[in-house]
Amino acid sequence: MKDEVQSPEERSAGLKGMGCSRKRVEDVRFTQGKGNYVDDIKLDGMLTGDFVRSPYAHARIKSIDTEAALAVPGVLAVLTAKDLEPLGLHWMPTLAGDKQMVLADGKVLFQGQEVAYVVATDRYAAADGVAAVEVDYEDLPVVTDPFKAMDPDAPVLREDLAGQTEGAHGPRRHHNHIFTWEQGDRAATEAVLAEADVVAEEMVYYHRTHPMPLETCGCVASMDKVTGKLTLWGTFQAPHAVRTVASLISGIAEHNIRVISPDIGGGFGNKVGVYPGYVCSIVASIVTGKPVKWVESRMDNLMSTAFARDYWMQGKIAATKEGKITGLWCHTTADHGGFDACADPTKFPAGFMNICTGSYDIPVAYLAVDGVYTNKAPGGVAYRCSFRVTEAAYFIERMIEVLAIKLNMDAAELRRINFIRKDQFPYQSALGWEYDSGDYHTAWEKALNAVGYDALRREQAARLEAFKRGETRKLIGIGLTHFTEIVGAGPVKNCDILGLGMFDSCEIRIHPTGSAIARLGTISQGQGHATTFAQIIASEIGIPADDITLEEGDTDTAPYGLGTYGSRSTPVAGAATAMAARKIRAKAQMIAAYLLEVHDDDVEFDVDRFVVKGAPERFKTMKEIAFASYNQAIPGVEPGLEAVSYYDPPNMTYPFGAYICVMEIDVDTGEHEVRSFYALDDCGTRINPMIIEGQVHGGATEGYAIAMGQEIAYDDMGNHKTATLMDFFVPTAWETPHYTTDFTVTPSPHHPIGAKGVGESPNVGSVPCFSNAVHDAFRPFGLVQSHMPHDHWRIWKIAEDLGLHG
Repeated sequence: MKDEVQSPEERSAGLKGMGCSRKRVEDVRFTQGKGNYVDDIKLDGMLTGDFVRSPYAHARIKSIDTEAALAVPGVLAVLTAKDLEPLGLHWMPTLAGDKQMVLADGKVLFQGQEVAYVVATDRYAAADGVAAVEVDYEDLPVVTDPFKAMDPDAPVLREDLAGQTEGAHGPRRHHNHIFTWEQGDRAATEAVLAEADVVAEEMVYYHRTHPMPLETCGCVASMDKVTGKLTLWGTFQAPHAVRTVASLISGIAEHNIRVISPDIGGGFGNKVGVYPGYVCSIVASIVTGKPVKWVESRMDNLMSTAFARDYWMQGKIAATKEGKITGLWCHTTADHGGFDACADPTKFPAGFMNICTGSYDIPVAYLAVDGVYTNKAPGGVAYRCSFRVTEAAYFIERMIEVLAIKLNMDAAELRRINFIRKDQFPYQSALGWEYDSGDYHTAWEKALNAVGYDALRREQAARLEAFKRGETRKLIGIGLTHFTEIVGAGPVKNCDILGLGMFDSCEIRIHPTGSAIARLGTISQGQGHATTFAQIIASEIGIPADDITLEEGDTDTAPYGLGTYGSRSTPVAGAATAMAARKIRAKAQMIAAYLLEVHDDDVEFDVDRFVVKGAPERFKTMKEIAFASYNQAIPGVEPGLEAVSYYDPPNMTYPFGAYICVMEIDVDTGEHEVRSFYALDDCGTRINPMIIEGQVHGGATEGYAIAMGQEIAYDDMGNHKTATLMDFFVPTAWETPHYTTDFTVTPSPHHPIGAKGVGESPNVGSVPCFSNAVHDAFRPFGLVQSHMPHDHWRIWKIAEDLGLHG
């Protein structure tokens, strides 16, 4: 047999397991237009739903007249809050312990808020019906500034909470206040600040932005009145959680609800929460007895679905004259919009913001976060980061730069002398986290050497002198970032959403002929799960990845899981996959020993087979074992070869990275050019290097957009100024920089395969890197503070304020 003469290395290569740059198996159908998205779903008699949305950011609803809309040909129903109230569905719980209106109940709190839901025979009739609904508004004072929202005379936004001094996360100290969340030792931190040689201060603002996935949010609800079963297709990043929430809201028994996430055109956190469109579509299907589809427009998506960021972070960092950091203090004002609908674990109302000590050995720290209501859309999703980690990383990396200026020290050296050392891991941070593993110094030195850091600084100095002589109008900025992320939410002991523990799952079934199917509680939105999870199984049980099919997103077939967001797929579901595979391998070992007529302990696993110890010529391949499991009666062993694993991680995982950007800036035009961008990531064990590289390219491009132009902006009246792609910056191939990727490998000691996750890391690390490059270019002229995004106008304004024009 050919199989018998292959070397272990050849057999291993044939598996296309972990470490192999296997091509994505999903791409064949996607590139041929064979994807199956929500808007592709067509059912007999299907109706269309669309929303009447508020043009005001804050207004009383005096009346809603639906008579003209109901007269429009094709319009079957118009739902308002009064229609939903008898069902108890006019308000719904948020993931953050708050509640929000499904349809406007008495008033609106942000522009674009859902006021009425029109159900029609097609989208054109629905649009005509929306235009025909007459709403009489009484406009109210608007507040879009979270600091002004806390003024004593600020308008009361949430009248439903009037008089309530306690919220889901503790005391409320103002009618527009949501919570105060504190971590660390305040007294000790303030004592260190008072006695420090040097204290650097900065207000660091991470502006409001939006994930803006290529596919907007949508769903199809179909209630079968005969069986009493509700089927809900949708753009859900956590289909099982949506099923549970749908059951709690609707009162339909959970076993009678089937939630299906088909192909999803990007999520990035935007599709974690439950939106009014889902609830209204379910109600409309129950009322009409027909399937109802809702798919939002791009403007609707940008105006009303969950935003990201909007954190004002006041920081103080203390150090010795030699640059050793002694303490960190941070007070954050978090703008949550009209409702607290952030997608954060229950015990972490500000997400994992307490990772803000970053990669540094900071002995004492204090963090406080105040959540505030404003007249903006609600949300606060983990846009390609794990629960506010991007804000935390941006904060500490800006504070390091500010401290370097205060000390007149090179920022690379300041980082180096404050890194957590390799021998300190597992490391207990001052704000409560236990970092699993890391080798920051090695990664940093590799990054600096790769870009020729010393030579870059000399070139920058020479360019500055040429600028002063009038020989050039372009400055060079060198952006540095070393970030540590926290992903893999998470341990049930401290992570849940709406009471659901954040474990994950995998079920593997081996067929008699040796191929396999794996079903997981996650759902891919472009991460390549069908490719990479098959590689984990291939390495663990010796079946070629090409013979393994992966299924996700159907709650009737997949085991219960908490979905895909916050870079938790590989750290949690990947671990579940490895553990399920190991259960199969353990059973396969017993079968192999029986077939080879030896004791279980006398056989060992060898790539794709079990061999007799000391006699490698005697073996049984996994395909032979699979067939035997279905056709031989083996004493003490059940027929078949399958297993399921629910994995509750003992800890988070902590990937990290070192990023360096070189940027040229024209002071007269504000235009910039990213000359080079180097990204070194350490995500532990690398499953598929090619997919990792693609994740880095994609995440860094999103980070570039955020840092250099992308924002959700409002005027003083609460009007949304960036609700179209004419105004919301999305980089094309023309603007996207070229990236050089690199890596080190520091496996997680508690993860079954040592993997840490990488999908979110490039967004976390790239934003401060681009921003620091802008700040660094102007550092010689005294600039310390300039808020993102750094578009051409804002960069030009920096130069003007510094007197650099002309």
